[in-house]
Amino acid sequence: MARSKEFDPSIVLRKSMEIFGHYGYEGTSLQNLLEGLGIARQSLYDTYGTKRDLFISAVKHYINEKTATVIARLESPGSAKMAISEIFFEAISVLKDDAKRKECFIMDSAIAQVPHDSEIAEFFNQDLKRLEEAFYKALVRAQEQGELGEQKDKAALAKYLNHSRYSLTQVAKLSSDPKVLDDFVSVILTTLE
Repeated sequence: MARSKEFDPSIVLRKSMEIFGHYGYEGTSLQNLLEGLGIARQSLYDTYGTKRDLFISAVKHYINEKTATVIARLESPGSAKMAISEIFFEAISVLKDDAKRKECFIMDSAIAQVPHDSEIAEFFNQDLKRLEEAFYKALVRAQEQGELGEQKDKAALAKYLNHSRYSLTQVAKLSSDPKVLDDFVSVILTTLE
């Protein structure tokens, strides 16, 4: 009779996001993972495979969760311009929270792997397309609602907003001053005026 798992795989993924976010992919040792996750080596291998497999699972979990939240907000009824603003304000709120921001730093580790890992590169490519399309549709709606000028290049602006959202984690890593994040987002949002 097979033994049941003594841990919740979704909790392990969440904890691994924090560990990889803290040490980076290259800097995370097997010992860091085992201690931080509180599971045995064999359980880790049986459930996730290699360190790389766990990393990819954690990255996909994190990004899919964040992307779904952003897309849902962009597609929600009401002011499209307000929805875009709220996405950025929520992101900086998370990055100002010491506990939550550790998970966000997994993005740096994942992006650093893009040139070396075709699976991660393709995953990011697909995610970028999904988000750019969602931002584009929200910008079309904002224009229809009279919130955005006709002269705006919505496709270029959608790409800019999406990449700016990604860059927030870099800003948070480079500065411990929360005002820097506030100022950065204020400037980003001027593109909607």
